[in-house]
Amino acid sequence: MSDTPATFDVPFALGMMALHEAPALHAPAALADWIEARLDQGLHWFDHADIYGDRAGETLFGDALRARPGLARRVRVVTKASIVVPARDASPFAVKHYDSSAAYVTRAIDAALTRLGVEHLDHFLLHRPDPLMEAEATARALDDAIAAGKLGAAGVSNFLPETWRRLQAAMTHRLVAHQLQLSLAHAEPLFDGLFDALVGDGQVPMAWSPLGGGRVLTGPARPQLLAQAEQFGVTPAGLALAWLRALPGRPLPVIGSLRPERLETLCRDAELDLPRAAWFALLEAARGHEVA
Repeated sequence: MSDTPATFDVPFALGMMALHEAPALHAPAALADWIEARLDQGLHWFDHADIYGDRAGETLFGDALRARPGLARRVRVVTKASIVVPARDASPFAVKHYDSSAAYVTRAIDAALTRLGVEHLDHFLLHRPDPLMEAEATARALDDAIAAGKLGAAGVSNFLPETWRRLQAAMTHRLVAHQLQLSLAHAEPLFDGLFDALVGDGQVPMAWSPLGGGRVLTGPARPQLLAQAEQFGVTPAGLALAWLRALPGRPLPVIGSLRPERLETLCRDAELDLPRAAWFALLEAARGHEVA
């Protein structure tokens, strides 16, 4: 099996899920300026999905890259597909569902390349596990896309071990990245075996909702976050990211903010080397009880 390592050498990835809701960045030149500023800041991983804004996020991003020749060579792109929303369901049922069929995956990859305006996707992830997945056919579609140079690597999102291992067993290339919900407000994967399984299988964890949609900062860990943030000279949000980054495999948080000043602060704070006792104090505060 070939081995294609991920090089997530940044404190976090920039999540593009809200790009379509930011009118100030919809003009290609304005978004190109924003992207270039992030690249100059050292943040070059951009996380997309075809359902973000019903493809609008990828389209806006691609328009910006086409408006500023040279940017496409500097960005690193992750995108996801396999969720079919009701409005995109061509059947009479108009039902939200998952589609990991070989034909759908191949079309989704080609469409994402066109919308994003890049020559290849650094990482392409299956967005949700599909109970109807024919692993051999899906594996062949992913392997073929990698062999054709369309993908740097393939991965999964929100999968359980039995499902990704069935897919991996049919693939030539390694599943490299895995997006999962992980934060101080949602630490269950650290205790139910999911996190250990994906790291043990060589997947690089990407943490979506790393601040729990704000719950990390307003929930039971808030007093401890505030106290430690003052002690270490960082923001509470940056401390919460440093807590994630301390885990094995160095999880890559996916940050949804588009505000340059917030991203600059988080970029600095997330690199904090958090002491072990401080890490457990935050875990205890978030869970409401000490470890066994």
